[in-house]
Amino acid sequence: MAAAALRWTAIMAALAVVFGSKYRRGDNVPLYANKVGPYGNPSEQYEYYTLPFCAPKEEERKPHHLGEILVGDRMMKTLFALPFLIPFESRTLCSYTLKPKEIEMFQRAIDEDYYFEFIYDDIPLWGFIGDKSSELVNGENVTMYSLFTNYIFTIAHNGEEILEITWEHDPEQNLDITDSTNPIDVHFMYSARWVKSVHKTRDHVLEHKESPHQHLEIRWFSIFNSIVTVLLLTGFLATILMRVLKNDFARYAHMEEETGMDQDESGWKLVNGDVFRFPQHKELFAAVLGNGAQLLCMCLGVLFLACLGPYTRYNRGALLVAALLIFALTSGINGYVAGNLYTKIEGSNWVWALVTSYLLFLGPFFIMATFLNFVAVAYNSSAALPFGTVVIILLILTLVSFPLNIVGGISGRNFAGPFEAPCRTNKLPREIPPLHWHRQAPYQMVMAGFLPFSAIYIELYYVFASVWGRQLYSLYGILLLVFLILIIVTSFITIALTYFQLAVEDYRWWWRSIFSGGSTGFFIFAYCFYYFRFKAHMTGFMQTSFFFGYMSMVCYGAFLMLGTVGFFSALAFVRYIYRCIKCD
Repeated sequence: MAAAALRWTAIMAALAVVFGSKYRRGDNVPLYANKVGPYGNPSEQYEYYTLPFCAPKEEERKPHHLGEILVGDRMMKTLFALPFLIPFESRTLCSYTLKPKEIEMFQRAIDEDYYFEFIYDDIPLWGFIGDKSSELVNGENVTMYSLFTNYIFTIAHNGEEILEITWEHDPEQNLDITDSTNPIDVHFMYSARWVKSVHKTRDHVLEHKESPHQHLEIRWFSIFNSIVTVLLLTGFLATILMRVLKNDFARYAHMEEETGMDQDESGWKLVNGDVFRFPQHKELFAAVLGNGAQLLCMCLGVLFLACLGPYTRYNRGALLVAALLIFALTSGINGYVAGNLYTKIEGSNWVWALVTSYLLFLGPFFIMATFLNFVAVAYNSSAALPFGTVVIILLILTLVSFPLNIVGGISGRNFAGPFEAPCRTNKLPREIPPLHWHRQAPYQMVMAGFLPFSAIYIELYYVFASVWGRQLYSLYGILLLVFLILIIVTSFITIALTYFQLAVEDYRWWWRSIFSGGSTGFFIFAYCFYYFRFKAHMTGFMQTSFFFGYMSMVCYGAFLMLGTVGFFSALAFVRYIYRCIKCD
């Protein structure tokens, strides 16, 4: 396990800022200790000196920006001295005596595969604190614990900049800490090797080590195959639907030419007096669409910034900060869409509608984030947000997001015109005939969510492996392409199911289109259980709560966003088909 992870360390160590600082020979470059934690639990992380390593007498922390705090970075200067271009062998870091309780702490950490993260000139560096093995002693298997005490740093440079750094340990000088009953003297040593890199910049290093060429080809082929399959299926359905609509238009036009044939109307034309009947729970309906429009704009904005490359590749937590700011700035879109639509569907309590639109997604997310932050505090984890950071986030959401939501809602209400419906709505609702089981909402949701999910499940694995694993994600162009395919497929499948629903004279398509479009969120949530059980190696209450807590919010947001896409697609389709026929 440790050997495989060390290979991963060597590959990942190239991640850094775009432009490294320039140094002269002998300049001091501080090495910061960031965090430690179980290798399989990316959310369960602690400050490095929570384990009994030798710490400096005076605590010197590196200033953190908001993104670093959000991802749990807590950097502290270490005793390691690695001056620029100065190689050396076997320098003593510190010597001290491990007490039995401290030995047990290291043993528990080794049992849970603890790794550490150092930061050197803004380049992250990973390694494991120790290893264990089983040996046969007196006929019994005994677990032997080894603590890595001799660190070897290999640093590549181009003459004036640090391009990459890797870590390894000397296996001949590991400390046996199997016996935890007696104190043990420990001596930490380290050495530095400086090598001339064949690359000129950190960009070249990262591009070389991000992904093997063959792996990229396989990934492109898999995604292309998935997209082609989905597009073929949607193309077949589109052809069938267009042919059916063409026959419907011809049949209804023929009926209009024949005197006395109106009483024989059937299918979706028969419900023209009810199809534009406004839905129930208007405040909630408008709030769903407002939040969905906001989340759609936020996702597009974040993906656009991610495609810029250096913005996300070289800034720790930059995407989280971007998502927070874009979410706050797009609150006006939420208010405008909710206020405008609520006025069009003749809602009366528009103030409550705006409050609902502001809290519909943000309220549950705030409750979940607060709960998870308390869990992190209980575990004394560095993933817990400091009080000052919480205040900053609340100020952004209250002083930026909330006012924009109100201003957008008022603007949407003032600019809202009457609802454009090509048919008049009857005063009394028409009775809906009994429906077959496969025409009911739950079964339609399964059909509606399966096709869009099949278009994204390949890329979904890589996203999960990056967020909840140790892989570096960099192909945001592919992700943007898959996201656009998801929007298109969701739009089309919702239109098709809306037509089939109206064809059996069921005019309750308003809410149904939202649930049909958003049903992909339920498939993603089901995939979370599969990934957690079979693909990940997460354990413990903290990691489990973080994974399912945040993923439930992501899936909820996907439901709102795709449900909004589904509704507006269905609305445009319904207006089109009823505008093309003559309705009394």
